[in-house]
Amino acid sequence: MRMGLSKKHQCYIAVPSHIINSLSSSHLQNMLLSEKKISPSLSLKLKLFLTNPRFWIFLVFLFGFVGMWLDFVPFSQSPCSISHELFTVNEKSIVNEKSEFWKQPDGLGYRPCLDFSKASREILNDKTKYLMVVVSGGMNQQRNQIVDAVVIARILEAALVVPIFQVNPIWADESEFSDIFDLDHFKNVLGNDVRIVSSLPSTHVMTRPVEEKRTPLHASPEWIRSHYTRKLRRDGVLLLRGLDSRLSKDLPSDLQKLRCKVAFHALRFNPSILELGNKLTERMRSKGPFLALHLRMEKDVWVRTGCLPGLSHEYDEMINNERKRRPDLLTSRSNMTYHERKLAGLCPLNALEVTRLIKALGAPKDARIYWAGGIPFGGKEALQPLTKEFPHFYNKEDLALPGELEPISKKASLMAAIDYIVCENSDVFMPSHGGNMGHAIQGHRAYAGHKKTITPNKRQMLPHFLNSSLSESEFNKTILDLHKDSLGQPELRKTGRDVTKYPVPACMCNSTTIHSSM
Repeated sequence: MRMGLSKKHQCYIAVPSHIINSLSSSHLQNMLLSEKKISPSLSLKLKLFLTNPRFWIFLVFLFGFVGMWLDFVPFSQSPCSISHELFTVNEKSIVNEKSEFWKQPDGLGYRPCLDFSKASREILNDKTKYLMVVVSGGMNQQRNQIVDAVVIARILEAALVVPIFQVNPIWADESEFSDIFDLDHFKNVLGNDVRIVSSLPSTHVMTRPVEEKRTPLHASPEWIRSHYTRKLRRDGVLLLRGLDSRLSKDLPSDLQKLRCKVAFHALRFNPSILELGNKLTERMRSKGPFLALHLRMEKDVWVRTGCLPGLSHEYDEMINNERKRRPDLLTSRSNMTYHERKLAGLCPLNALEVTRLIKALGAPKDARIYWAGGIPFGGKEALQPLTKEFPHFYNKEDLALPGELEPISKKASLMAAIDYIVCENSDVFMPSHGGNMGHAIQGHRAYAGHKKTITPNKRQMLPHFLNSSLSESEFNKTILDLHKDSLGQPELRKTGRDVTKYPVPACMCNSTTIHSSM
């Protein structure tokens, strides 16, 4: 396991022992020298040459070079390369693809179906109303807000100016929309739904936009129209900020489908980011299937959730002291103790709990694991339970070739996009905690054919983690039973849930739903 730290590598060329042993001086002399064919003077010169140590050093190097060339690996241009170390394929290192752990859930025939009831060309031709939005937070929060911005523009029958990204004071990432996403693709995919413009036209550029800050949580389309339409018609430009969870999760069918279209089709990553993410995915898959974990073990996560990492008393005290200094960081339910939060399933899983869970669910010891997320609080020590049990444990820094991540290493949104791509394309995915990225990837994998996604049943499983009287086989059976319906099978969206996390049935259908709707 590597934590993305730079290391100095030494390079060795291995020569098989049977070749070395075969290179005796007398044997070569017998093969190369014959007194009948070679003059005494030439024989003496060859003997002096064969006894020269430089000759033997050169010969060993030559055999090693030829052997290395015959065993060339396409990922590496150097025998000291990181990728050579990680991806040289041999029979012992290939993951057992027949393990039950890699079996995919039954998707019940569901597939994407975004048949809109009608197209409103009048909306697309209107050039008098423009919606501007400022999105904030991390990359996955920004995605959610962009999805809702498109839908609000559709509700208001306005053109959408490409969303403005607010610089996050924590990450200081100044990335713009086109740095993360493919802007041309975004415009083309939504060409029949909402007009997307890169900037305000000259007729509106001098207009001071009306900034609206009073949008309530879960506003309905009717509320949006009744409060914003008149202002938009009067001033021509409306500016909205902080769209996170402002738009209702329960919308008419066409607007729900539009949400899916934006999330799963229009918001494609910038080509250079997509290419790099796909490269890392292929390197992980070079030896067979792999598991992706989204680990939420950063210091701020423990502080904000009101939970403790459980590494040691000293580490727990550090988190408690930080929380006392900054009580405003605690996100919710401040009246609950840590143990109450833990048993309620509100805390992220730590590395030991993740290890026990995936072992109980059948992850083989040779499973290759990609882990996404920030640096865990406690560093390498925090990950030891995982790395000890599953040695093939990598993150993006481990997989990238020297210099590949350098252009984006200081841009948190782009680094998060790389994690998103690898996790979305993994054979099995599991988040250690909820959150925007875990929810977005769960929905994306469902829309892509219900790829296996493990949703930890924390509330029900944690009491069994604390029960030391259970044998390993009893524990494993219990955990398997608790998760038999939490492996990515189709799940119907319930009222109040996000359609981009649960795309069935609004955005996906099978033969049963097709016939029932006819």
